[in-house]
Amino acid sequence: MTPCELFRDLHHGDRPLVLPNAWDFTSAAALAAAGFPAVATTSLGVSAAAGLPDAAGLAREDTLQLARRLVRLPVPITVDIEAGFSDDPADIVDLAVTLSAMGVAGINLEDGRSGPALADPAHQADLIAAIKTHAPTLFVNARTDTHWLGIDRDTTLTRARQYENAGADGIFIPGLRDRDEIRTLAAALTRPLNVLVLPDGPTVPDLATLGVRRISTGGLLFRAAVAATVEAARTIRDGRPLPPNLPSYTDIQSLVTR
Repeated sequence: MTPCELFRDLHHGDRPLVLPNAWDFTSAAALAAAGFPAVATTSLGVSAAAGLPDAAGLAREDTLQLARRLVRLPVPITVDIEAGFSDDPADIVDLAVTLSAMGVAGINLEDGRSGPALADPAHQADLIAAIKTHAPTLFVNARTDTHWLGIDRDTTLTRARQYENAGADGIFIPGLRDRDEIRTLAAALTRPLNVLVLPDGPTVPDLATLGVRRISTGGLLFRAAVAATVEAARTIRDGRPLPPNLPSYTDIQSLVTR
């Protein structure tokens, strides 16, 4: 079974796919070693780690470089490409084809734009269709930012259906938290619904009962890692004991030399 086939199957198991988002090779390798069957990237983490703002279309090369490393891992990889890092649909299709040729199993493609604003859904659907034509095995997770940006929430289902009809393999609606709305959307869609886990939102078991098939961590793990780094430095500075069971030098080395 190819990584693309395996990744697609993971959306149709007995339980939702809990998909952690990594920001560099070591974080992805550690998640794969911990037993997660697939790993995604986080645009926030990749951009911020490179000293760039998220969702500004500036991290194309950093994203490509990371993808080249991540396909060494023994699990399927899906890559967040923001809005495609370009205003030219041909450039975005070329990027998708390049990632697919590397062995990447999937991409996230969002319709959010700066302003904030949303892309014209018909144009976004045409872009999705073009990607599927040129990279047919790539799992295209079509993200609509109606809830994330708080814009035109009443168009969420209409947009999602247009993206499904264009060939999207999954629908991602970050910012969803209302249980009734999640249940309604999951039932109305013909493709797996992906939501973002929120600290004050429904739990993974709750989301499973609502029909969600994919649950992403987004930038949460990256933010948690930054917080843990600062807290460890403060702990050392203040003479307090560090938490037990931290990965050793050898543990980290083993992640990158397999």
